[in-house]
Amino acid sequence: MDAIVLQQIQPLDGSAGLEALAARAWELEVPTPSTRRFVLRPEAAELIDGLLARVARGAGALDVALGRGLRAFERGGGPLRLGYSSLGDYARERLGLPESTSRRLARLSAGLDERPQLDAAVRAGEVTLRKAQVVLGVARGPDEARWVARARVETVRALAAAVREESGRDGVTAGAEAPTEPLVPVELEISDPDRAALREALSLAGAALGATAPPWQRLEALCQEYLSTHPEPERLRLEDLDPDAAAAALEGAPWGRGSEWWDAARLALEQETERWSYLERLDPLPAPDPVRGLAPGDVHALDARLCELAAMRTRWDALVGHLGLLMRSLGLWREAGFASFGHYCAERLGMSLRAIEQRIALERRLYSLPPLRAALAEGRVSYGKAVVVAAAADEDTVEAWIARAETTPCAALRREAEAAEDAQMCSRRAWKARLPAGVVQLLDAALGAARLAAGRRVRDGECLGIIARHFIDTWKPLLRGRRTLARRVLERDGGRCLVPGCTRAADHAHHVWQRARGGPDEPWNLASLCLPHHLVAIHGGFLRVRGRAPHGLVWTGDPGPPRTTRPPSRTR
Repeated sequence: MDAIVLQQIQPLDGSAGLEALAARAWELEVPTPSTRRFVLRPEAAELIDGLLARVARGAGALDVALGRGLRAFERGGGPLRLGYSSLGDYARERLGLPESTSRRLARLSAGLDERPQLDAAVRAGEVTLRKAQVVLGVARGPDEARWVARARVETVRALAAAVREESGRDGVTAGAEAPTEPLVPVELEISDPDRAALREALSLAGAALGATAPPWQRLEALCQEYLSTHPEPERLRLEDLDPDAAAAALEGAPWGRGSEWWDAARLALEQETERWSYLERLDPLPAPDPVRGLAPGDVHALDARLCELAAMRTRWDALVGHLGLLMRSLGLWREAGFASFGHYCAERLGMSLRAIEQRIALERRLYSLPPLRAALAEGRVSYGKAVVVAAAADEDTVEAWIARAETTPCAALRREAEAAEDAQMCSRRAWKARLPAGVVQLLDAALGAARLAAGRRVRDGECLGIIARHFIDTWKPLLRGRRTLARRVLERDGGRCLVPGCTRAADHAHHVWQRARGGPDEPWNLASLCLPHHLVAIHGGFLRVRGRAPHGLVWTGDPGPPRTTRPPSRTR
């Protein structure tokens, strides 16, 4: 980015559409480290902020519309009528949205249904979703109008402080979204015997917690079981340190930015900049109504409209990632007068830091994987599948991963990517995971307890093997049961529902060829299904299955072509 480019590209007016925004945004290239010192920072900040703020408002309006549509779709029984066991599975496989995003938007829409004044302000674009989440727990009854009026003019920080003061306690008020615990990367060197023990222990934990329990939850169970019978070494408390050492420890704390000092810094910037009055003022952007003109209960028409909105959201997300990468990599939020990039995201863009960072991370990978960018733009892979492929592929394997993504449900594609990563870690004699900060602390305590019990110097990987073997010795005898045919079928299918795209644990072994019509009690005629798919989708007539289990099944339902359950192929 140089002075000539900045002169050619001027900020857009409020009537600019997606195409005009995209044309301007993609002309801006991320400068190389050697050319960043030539960037005219104030001019670049003004230009990029004007584009990014408009794009963020467009993405926010689409999220409001998607939330309203997903809420109506769920209330009408749409997921099961279209062959999906939950709204999260439908959104991931059909719309390309993350399960957590779809559930969050639907929950927020349900909360707004009970608060008509706040709902009207959000749909009109006068209050961002971020602000609505903050005041949702207190904007009730006669207090709703007061909080809506404050949300129109006050900052996210000021609203959060006012909510905390009124609720009389720290934390999240009723109806609001809980803060997401940060994920921390962990990597340990581990031997093959210890890895085998860990794999068996995690499998046992899955049998106890459910086949769909995530790896971090299974590891949490292993650590809790070990700590229940082994003493934890004493930790050094902050009050035992001298003031300088205590300050240094607090400075690196994962949630240190939620302190009173950080709030004071943000407040000072709000006052100094008069709430960033020098930034371009943008008109509110109303959200489209996804259910307008549709007959009540017409889930097929609503599904088509949600698909259109999701496709639009993918294009807006690409612009958010591109412009967000420019803003963050150049540090232009400082020129805009914000305390941090997260502060800029919340107050200026009305989005969470994590949401922006996820889009930036994908944008970085797309620069290294041009074929994936083309597949995403052409609609050959969804946004959710692009995230999985970007994390698993490299320049040599990206084409194979894209081909696999075109024919594989997102949930199965994610499991294949995890298996491929596990194989790579095995060859490196390493174990790697991204864990919630609380689980990392628990793991650290369990490793210390294992080291203390060993009474000698033990590596972390060996300690993890000790913890895993303790869990196996404790739980393996308890989880033994009768080896019935249904149990063997559930074990054959990994305890998961076989319907493509389903992420639920299996509850029943369903006869593909019904016993009432002469179907035999043979493993090939039994398919593992979750409760909703078995009792509602199959027996309700929304989904049909034929073929031989587990890899020769063909599922037919509405909408879309038949879906086939096929064995996973290793992508090299």
